Amino acid sequence: MLSGGVIMAARGQWIAVGTIVTALAAAIAAGMALSPDVRPVRPGSEAPDFQALNLENRETVRLSNHEGEVILLNLWATWCTPCEREMPSMQRLHEMLGPTGLKIIAVSLDATDPGDVQEWVRQRSLTFDIWHNRDGRLERLYQTTGLPESFVIDREGTIVKKEIGAREWDSPAQVAFFERLLARGSASAETSGPNARDP
Repeated sequence: MLSGGVIMAARGQWIAVGTIVTALAAAIAAGMALSPDVRPVRPGSEAPDFQALNLENRETVRLSNHEGEVILLNLWATWCTPCEREMPSMQRLHEMLGPTGLKIIAVSLDATDPGDVQEWVRQRSLTFDIWHNRDGRLERLYQTTGLPESFVIDREGTIVKKEIGAREWDSPAQVAFFERLLARGSASAETSGPNARDP
């Protein structure tokens, strides 16, 4: 049986651990808040600009190069099974709405050689824009919690939807949402995730 002194000492240690963890979390949050290039990324906020490698022509490109367009920005990796699962529906969406102005940009966050990613894309016959960013900054900039994560950006550069996890991008509801967005140029901010309803 533990003595009262031992129990009090153990309780004190747990309180100390809790205080340290809380202090660390506060420091991280403060650091993010003070960092000039890290802002909350959510529906209603401006989509952060970034640069990446366009795998088709190996040129450096920026998100801001597509200012004024409706964009589906998808962050993914070749090792991510849910990412691979949603790619065919993104291809079908591209074929349906690409001609009417929807820009799909899927950015690979793989740490591997760009050629490896390009071969992965070629084998799956994907024809929408595939970019590559492997320096880790994009994950921090968009504050990703996992892959895939997707952001719908209106013509004004505002995030109007955030999707966490794989989606059927060519479902009737998704297609209707993009058609409305393309027609009016912007939309009311909305979000969806594990506990949110699809459009």
